[in-house]
Amino acid sequence: MFTKSIPNMFTLGNLFLGMVGIMLAFDNKLSLAAIMIIIAMLCDGLDGRVARALNAQSEFGKELDSLSDVISFGVAPALIMYVTSFHGMHHALIWTVTAIFPICGALRLARFNVQSGIPGYFIGLPIPAAGGVLATLSLFHKEISAPYMIIGMLILSYLMVSTVKYPNFKKVGLPKKAVMYAPVVIIAGVAVAVIFPDQLSKLIFVPLVLYAAYGLKQNVERLTRRRHQDQTTEQKVFNDHS
Repeated sequence: MFTKSIPNMFTLGNLFLGMVGIMLAFDNKLSLAAIMIIIAMLCDGLDGRVARALNAQSEFGKELDSLSDVISFGVAPALIMYVTSFHGMHHALIWTVTAIFPICGALRLARFNVQSGIPGYFIGLPIPAAGGVLATLSLFHKEISAPYMIIGMLILSYLMVSTVKYPNFKKVGLPKKAVMYAPVVIIAGVAVAVIFPDQLSKLIFVPLVLYAAYGLKQNVERLTRRRHQDQTTEQKVFNDHS
């Protein structure tokens, strides 16, 4: 019974860190708030692997994971961005933009739960990646003005509900013997994060934004191909009628 509960402990750890991130943001400890989201991503990446390693997968765990993800990677990053970057702007605008992000995240998770995906790929930007990008992006609020932050937030929201294919690394297995070391990895990550919050957050931003940009690039290329195909079809129809 205890073994079956171990993956859910990682999921609840993910949820706990998301809540801590929200509270740290309101206490103006922004780097630590962003780091909590990054460590929550680590917990989220481990819960499924631990469940598969222990053969403890369940529908309950799946639903708990989705509910936790909405808070940790939807609500928490949106509120961190709201606190850091949206001061002095029109309330209706920033409230709407802040709400759109977790709404799109929830839609992304609901679609993931009910639709069979493509082996090796996610359909749409996974909410942990989107939340990680947004949380770390907020740390650049002194260098990037609020309008650009809003654009970035809306792009991430769109990518979550898009049909762009993203590589899925979650299927990478975790040996059963390695499960006992997973808490050590998380504790070590927390220790490093607390010691170097600014440097670590901004360093992690780079691979996360590259992952998100990959999907944006794929979407642009897909639209370009479709437009070229439409033009080719139109030209063929025109030639057939000439």
